[in-house]
Amino acid sequence: MKNNALPVRAKGMYFRFLGRSFKKHDAIVGAVFVLPAFVLGCIFVVAPMLVSLAYSVTDANLLALNNVHFNGFVNFAEAFGDSYLWNAFLNTLEFVVKVVPLQLCASLGLALILNTKIRCNTFFRWAFFCPVMLSLAVTSFLWMNLLNEQEGLINAILENLGFSRQPFLESPKQAMNVIVFISAWQGAGYQMLIFLAGLKNIPPEIYEAAAIDGANPVQKFFFITIPNILPTFSFVLITMLIGAFRLIVQPMVMTGGGPVDSTMTMSYYIYTQGITFRNVGYSSAIALLYTFFMAAIALTLRKLMDVKD
Repeated sequence: MKNNALPVRAKGMYFRFLGRSFKKHDAIVGAVFVLPAFVLGCIFVVAPMLVSLAYSVTDANLLALNNVHFNGFVNFAEAFGDSYLWNAFLNTLEFVVKVVPLQLCASLGLALILNTKIRCNTFFRWAFFCPVMLSLAVTSFLWMNLLNEQEGLINAILENLGFSRQPFLESPKQAMNVIVFISAWQGAGYQMLIFLAGLKNIPPEIYEAAAIDGANPVQKFFFITIPNILPTFSFVLITMLIGAFRLIVQPMVMTGGGPVDSTMTMSYYIYTQGITFRNVGYSSAIALLYTFFMAAIALTLRKLMDVKD
């Protein structure tokens, strides 16, 4: 008589971890593949965070790291009363509030265009993604020259069209808006590809059935497209928010945080305190506070969107 019972697991070939059974051979292979990433993560992520945590409760100076004294929570108390820090924080919030909706709409719009059967689809996909392949420092330097008030190409075009020359990066009222535009232009292509991958996973039969039922394009977008790409939308939104809160390259290259500290961001302020002014302890304290703030924003947003993995 044929025995249909499942084979008994050989003793010693399996082990349990987090309530699941794994073959020892598969676990070893998996561990070998994960090990390089784990080691690099410990060296470049965990270790710097621990060092920053240790420095945050000291008066450490970059030029005297062998003469460090514990000062408790003095750095954290000083951070909450630092008017320059609050200015950098508000500038960062302004950038995030402006760039995230703009870049999100631009990337989703481009993805929707490329998801249709248009001519030269591959060319447009490459053209929209091209700015992403360029270094932020390079694109910032190019835009800085294009927007120069005296010799910039854009001001020359405006003048030929009958408009007055604009200060752009030299104006406290215009500088942040210029950086917002450049950042959205440079980064939209990357999110566009992610949205495009999500759109490709939506079965076309759903749209065909909706068309038969008389749904118009707007109804298809809100009742079919958005619900089906919600996990992708959440991923893009969270990564975009984190990237926006970490803004540093564009103001560093294009404005140096000016004019009148109007483009000084939190990441740039942390860099300035730690490298320019050499206040390692104070900059570490600010960095920890800012990291906890960004983590809270990301986790709260993820919870609100209720993304299912």
